[in-house]
Amino acid sequence: MPPKKKRDDTLPSTMKELKDTLWKAADKLRGSMDASQYKDVVLGLVFLKYVSDSFDERRAQIAAELAADGWDETQIAGQLDDIDEYTGSGVFYVSKHARWTYLAQHAKGLPAAMGQPFKPVGELIDDAMDLIMGTNPSLAGTLPRLYNRDNVDQRRLGELLDLLNSARFTGEGASKARDLLGEVYEYFLEKFAKAEGKRGGEFYTPAGVVRVLVEVLEPTRGRIYDPCCGSGGMFVQTEKLLEAHQSEGSDIAVYGQELNERTWRMAKMNLAIHGLESKGLSGRWGDTFAHDNHPDLSGANGADYVLANPPFNIKDWVRRTDDPRWKYGVPPAGNANYAWIQHILSKLAPGGSAGVVMANGSMSSNSGGEGDIRAQIVEADLVSCMVALPTQLFRSTGIPVCLWFFAKDKTKGAGGSVDRSGQVLFIDARNLGTMVDRAERALADEDITRIADTFHRWRGTASATGEYDDVAGFCKSSTLADIKASDYALTPGRYVGAADAKDDGEPIHARIERLSSDLIAQFDESSRLEQHVRQQLARIR
Repeated sequence: MPPKKKRDDTLPSTMKELKDTLWKAADKLRGSMDASQYKDVVLGLVFLKYVSDSFDERRAQIAAELAADGWDETQIAGQLDDIDEYTGSGVFYVSKHARWTYLAQHAKGLPAAMGQPFKPVGELIDDAMDLIMGTNPSLAGTLPRLYNRDNVDQRRLGELLDLLNSARFTGEGASKARDLLGEVYEYFLEKFAKAEGKRGGEFYTPAGVVRVLVEVLEPTRGRIYDPCCGSGGMFVQTEKLLEAHQSEGSDIAVYGQELNERTWRMAKMNLAIHGLESKGLSGRWGDTFAHDNHPDLSGANGADYVLANPPFNIKDWVRRTDDPRWKYGVPPAGNANYAWIQHILSKLAPGGSAGVVMANGSMSSNSGGEGDIRAQIVEADLVSCMVALPTQLFRSTGIPVCLWFFAKDKTKGAGGSVDRSGQVLFIDARNLGTMVDRAERALADEDITRIADTFHRWRGTASATGEYDDVAGFCKSSTLADIKASDYALTPGRYVGAADAKDDGEPIHARIERLSSDLIAQFDESSRLEQHVRQQLARIR
């Protein structure tokens, strides 16, 4: 019987330990660089590990396939560097000196030799990024090249390279390297968002909030659009939903736009790590209002789903009063909330639906003509559901938020077996969620499921778990007439009412007697304490 292999205690035994270990190692790099540069350094390395691992896996597959066809080693060797063999399978081609094995071998730098000077590991990584972008046009201008700068500690960079190299990214069972590296990438995004505070909200939406949008809309096929996509979290959660439904990412086509250059780069890498085609992310970052990068995504060729978390209450935005997107009214110059909403509506296909994160003020504001725009949208029967979320879900802002869900078609059919024309579902989820620390609340799986299941029962979708019923204090299906009577305010609390009080079985007269007795006892105790305080004050005088 062969001896058991001794477990390597230097390696993390669980995914959580792996992520925590990598984060601590990456955190050592911070030093003199600012948070945004530090983020680019670490996420770029994770991406480099991913593309190299994927390349090695595909290379082994090619060799095995050719050997099975009777090719000899010389013939196989000549075919292994055919770029089309990789790109044709959705794998990035990685040149010899850009491969992880080469970089890990020279984590302390490339020694001087044959008249060439010593090359620090940062220079080798920058060269690797250039090589990858040079052989993969879809990544052109995407990857970070900042590893050889003076403020990047080369020794610690090499240590992080070593740690990533030793980490077990091969997974267990059906898990793939892509899945595990994707988890690490998302984990780092979340940690960076928390570290950067308010600015972190520019590229990261809490996973629980994204999951509510995805679980309600169930975007399992078609065109998916996000006009302010950040680091691509909406698309990644959609891919996870597809995986849960035993579907593939090829069932969807993603379209996105992002204003911030660095965030756009993160999104490109994030989508690649999760196996999502990023051509629809547009070839360049840009302002959605100033220049729509997807002008053809409209009408019959519009998006089947839109998922978005636009920046709240933007005061300085590119506004043209003659913009054809303002079908329901020109948004005020001092707030872009209704510009985002109308832009999203303009992108929906005839049967499309959308989920949008908005500041709570959007549900009832009447300033700058917003009330009139909201009334027009409601009367057009485009609002399907409104969800009030609990506070403190976003570490980056204290502004209370809500979710708007839109549908171009609420009749009985592909969207659901129940005709909900002329109706809006209101869900008050403010009491859901659990505080994970003093500053942040998170939605649990059962919270997300409760919200999504309520919507699916109301709409009668295939995933519905039963019949819909109004629940006092939580959900209510209201008519457009009800909403008009409330001056078109869409705050769920106006409609769902108060939760029914639980009957504890105590007769009313007994309860009155008990409460009266308790009140008198409290009066007596108050008098006693007052007398005691007076006595103590008398002693001091």
